[in-house]
Amino acid sequence: MTSPVLEAIYRRRSIREFTEREVTGEQLHEIVRAGIWAPSGLNNQPWRFAIIRDRGVKEQVAEQTHYGHIVRNADALIAVYLSKEDMYDTVKDVQSAGACIQNILLAAEALDLGAVWLGQILKNKAEVNRILELSDNFDLMAVVALGHPAHRNQKSKRKDITELLLKEI
Repeated sequence: MTSPVLEAIYRRRSIREFTEREVTGEQLHEIVRAGIWAPSGLNNQPWRFAIIRDRGVKEQVAEQTHYGHIVRNADALIAVYLSKEDMYDTVKDVQSAGACIQNILLAAEALDLGAVWLGQILKNKAEVNRILELSDNFDLMAVVALGHPAHRNQKSKRKDITELLLKEI
């Protein structure tokens, strides 16, 4: 069974090394648009985004994570937030943010770009909000680093379905 969606899912890898080639504004908007099309409970679409390209701001964000070298080398960042005003159920809304981020990663793959989901930065989410001049009404869910891949030789493996399937009734 093959389809472009399944191929993108199985081909996608976390890309942490990028070339200096620029990601276009059109590509970034397309990637965010894909995120927006993730499912959300009651279709509340609680996510909000900050696209970060400014080198000075990227440097400040890089200082908030152990993975600053990835942030510095990415051409662009997409910070994914939940708007606390638009949330109605914490678990459902956090799950929808995860679906949104996955759509972003798959859109980057579809556009032949590389991306990685950075979560360790969440320990400094208040400082990231301060840097981006955003109120605490916005809850940082992840920062996605994007760029043109320096290479595509990342390896990954997954457990077999027989190890993970609890029941098939």
